[in-house]
Amino acid sequence: MSSYDDQYLTIAEKILANGFLDQNRTGVAAYKLPHQIMQFDLRKEFPILTTKKVAFKTAVKELLWIFRDQSNDVRKLREEGVRVWDEWMMEDGTIGTSYGWVVKKFHQIDRLIDSLKHDPQNRRMMINLWQIPYLDTGALYPCCFATLWDVTDGYLNCILLQRSGDWGLGVPFNTSQYAALTAMLAQVTGHQPGLFTHVVNNAHIYENQAEAIRLQISRKASAYPAPELRLNPAIQDFYHYTMDDIQLVGYQSHESIKMEVAV
Repeated sequence: MSSYDDQYLTIAEKILANGFLDQNRTGVAAYKLPHQIMQFDLRKEFPILTTKKVAFKTAVKELLWIFRDQSNDVRKLREEGVRVWDEWMMEDGTIGTSYGWVVKKFHQIDRLIDSLKHDPQNRRMMINLWQIPYLDTGALYPCCFATLWDVTDGYLNCILLQRSGDWGLGVPFNTSQYAALTAMLAQVTGHQPGLFTHVVNNAHIYENQAEAIRLQISRKASAYPAPELRLNPAIQDFYHYTMDDIQLVGYQSHESIKMEVAV
């Protein structure tokens, strides 16, 4: 059984059983449980759910849009068949000063790669999307707002900090995205992927997602083993990655489960 299915569904059960039900910014009530943590050893498995199908290619395309292209242009994502940002697109077709815009503004990927290559014991390695002067000019305050990086004994470790986690829709995307980013950065900086830790401050399940989550929980006993992430070993420059260079091998899953997005 996939370790991700086990950890993710255990927390889902806790949110539904013990979560605090209240209103929030979206107007859709949600069950909330603070300070949820999942950890994976990327040497052993790649974390992606098997108790429902996760659109891995869509998730990685969004990842590349943010960190490789450092773009805020939602129209570029649409050209790739990705519509996950449609609800937040501003009048100019962008998400304003959010995500990729902030990565580019402060050269954050370049700084991180340089440290990972030349100063891997640096204890200040991070990407921080929570840039206060630019929060209100973006379409959405970043949910996954920071990553902290560490190299120990040749292994690249990453902590993802998420202020708000839609457990049904957003979190499965985010875990797999940032685990993939860890592997991608490890390859181009001469390391191996190590630990990936996902910390969610406000883990919530919206009321209108509860039945869908319960359906997924019922599949726990029939979860599949985790697949393998394979990267094209020829890629040694982060900016040269394409979708064709990033593949899941042996991904088996139950069918997808439809859930509504709370905007």
